[in-house]
Amino acid sequence: MVKKSKTEDEMSFLEHLEALRWHILRALVGVVVIAIAVFLSGKVLFDYIIFAPTYENFPTYRFLCSISEAICFNPSGIEIKQYQLGEEFITHLKVSFLLGVIAAFPYVFYEFWKFIKPGLYQKEVKAARGIVGICSLLFMSGVLFGYFVIAPFAISFLTNYSISDIVSGQEVTISSYINYMVMFTLPAGLIFELPIVIYFLAKVGIVDAPFLKKYRKHALIIILILASIITPPDVMTQILIGFPLYILFEISIVIAGRVNKVEDD
Repeated sequence: MVKKSKTEDEMSFLEHLEALRWHILRALVGVVVIAIAVFLSGKVLFDYIIFAPTYENFPTYRFLCSISEAICFNPSGIEIKQYQLGEEFITHLKVSFLLGVIAAFPYVFYEFWKFIKPGLYQKEVKAARGIVGICSLLFMSGVLFGYFVIAPFAISFLTNYSISDIVSGQEVTISSYINYMVMFTLPAGLIFELPIVIYFLAKVGIVDAPFLKKYRKHALIIILILASIITPPDVMTQILIGFPLYILFEISIVIAGRVNKVEDD
């Protein structure tokens, strides 16, 4: 009989709740510590990171312009303003917390993994070796992809889009800008976890490689729909987010195939 990885054979419901409470508490402490450090960075955070995609010298714009003038673009002049009392302060707190969550994601996931690991069999723990690092890498890659690819294209499209010459100016509220930046980055980070999701679905027998191949066309349609949701109605931007998502789906097929092969052996 395969033993589970935990040392105790059984844990009561209250013991599980107590363990979960401490894991959540430690994860929150990690988020708060990083959020405080981010908050104390003040103007450096906003000038060099948050508002960077609105500058013409942002790395993405410089890189594309260095390749060819045909693909060279940058956002038109944007004026980010505060229209409500305390809006900057509330936004500062919000951004600090969100960046705390993003930066602390590896530790948060590590605490989550420590909670569920004792309930797994040794074979399952061995199969999931390195999952904390892999999940963290995929999440951070998705966030960076959203920041350096989706955000520049989306911001440029939205700031240059016009329905009438009567409507002029590019004044946006700081809250509106932050909300869009969150939409461009966090969903991308979560979507990049697709291979991990497929891995576990394949492990429990919900999906397999033949199933994913059979519904490849359906998956492509779903990917395009997701791309249209998290990006503005710009075909180029939707292709930029849809292409890597489809690559992740193909990688997921390979992963599911390997999982099925191991299970058959």
